[in-house]
Amino acid sequence: MKIRTLDTSSPQFDAQFRELTAPATAFDRDIDRQAEAIIEDVRQRGDAALLEYTKRFDRVSAQSVARLEIPAAETQAAFDALAPEARGALQAAADRIRSFHQRQLDGEWSFTEADGTELGQRVAPLERVGVYVPGGKAAYPSSVLMNAIPAQVAGVDQIVMVVPTPDGVRNPLVLAAAHLAGVSRVFAVGGAQAVAALAYGTATIPKVDKIVGPGNAYVAAAKRRVFGVVGIDMIAGPTEILVICDGKTDPDWIAMDLFSQAEHDELAQAILLTPQAGFIAAVQASISRLLPQMPRARIIEASLGARGALIRVRDLPEACELADRVAPEHLEISTDDPQQWAGRVRHAGAIFLGRYSSEALGDYCAGPNHVLPTAGTARFSSPLGVYDFQKRTSLISVSAAGARSLGAIAATLAQAENLPAHARSAQLRWLK
Repeated sequence: MKIRTLDTSSPQFDAQFRELTAPATAFDRDIDRQAEAIIEDVRQRGDAALLEYTKRFDRVSAQSVARLEIPAAETQAAFDALAPEARGALQAAADRIRSFHQRQLDGEWSFTEADGTELGQRVAPLERVGVYVPGGKAAYPSSVLMNAIPAQVAGVDQIVMVVPTPDGVRNPLVLAAAHLAGVSRVFAVGGAQAVAALAYGTATIPKVDKIVGPGNAYVAAAKRRVFGVVGIDMIAGPTEILVICDGKTDPDWIAMDLFSQAEHDELAQAILLTPQAGFIAAVQASISRLLPQMPRARIIEASLGARGALIRVRDLPEACELADRVAPEHLEISTDDPQQWAGRVRHAGAIFLGRYSSEALGDYCAGPNHVLPTAGTARFSSPLGVYDFQKRTSLISVSAAGARSLGAIAATLAQAENLPAHARSAQLRWLK
């Protein structure tokens, strides 16, 4: 196949680059309306609506939602029954993910001022969270680990997982991952209806405080709709990879790294930035030779053809500037001294440093979370982490002396804002 090539020295480059990197997150009003209707139905009718939608969309009939709950004994059995290689890989990934996220635990702190006033911060886990795990076209045990383990490390009391099981097929790896990640309850439901059930609660599925996890357009629309009733992690768009390479890495490696994200979705984006024209030709040749070997070649070809690009830059500093403009979900820096160039990039969901750091390792087992901001939102968002499952409470203990000094300040500002009760409240404790 032929992937587009661009050159930053071209007068048309800026316009071409803006068009190429425009976020593929168009708002679909029809999907939003359907999601709204499903959410309202589940909100009003609870379990009855959930059963109807599960029968309609997943072709699974049950007498009650309780019959759709997958017991802990089944997730334990799924783990125990895995082939040794699969069980070992899942366990190793879980251990690495847990080890990394334990380093994110926020500490509580306080300090005492000279007049005895004490100020501080208390950190507490959320009480109950919901984890949405996609099902149907593919199974994603890695999503279970990445979404549930940080919640477990944070100390969340109850982790409720929902996963669609079309035609009643339950994936053993997904159930085994739920066991390893400390998931409390698992329900075989999915779609906008599952999001609604988690947000509002039903007779069987408990209401949660926050919903995390990826899903299709209906799941994203539902999460957007229930935000405010519950917290959500983010509205994720199609996946992205941007590779900065000095031309010294095996072109087959780079081609396969581009494939690794392109195979997710026709709307996924894969871009290479390099100052070496000869390297662009080499990667193009690798793409043409390797693509026919890929089981998901049709998806890769559609993705690279629509949103992929091989871009020649003047030098690596310019490549870093372009990377910052994109704020990619995944950034690979495949160069000598990658730390030098990473220091020039402010905006990226995750940065993979060096020729051996393939993005695929981050998806499964490196340790850092693979739930990352997309569509340029890395400019203001962070990877999913333990901090997403914690809340911080300010602690204020004012001394008698502090009530006088702080009260005078507060009263002055309250009067300026024409809020006399505020001012009087601040004054009463020290004015006789």
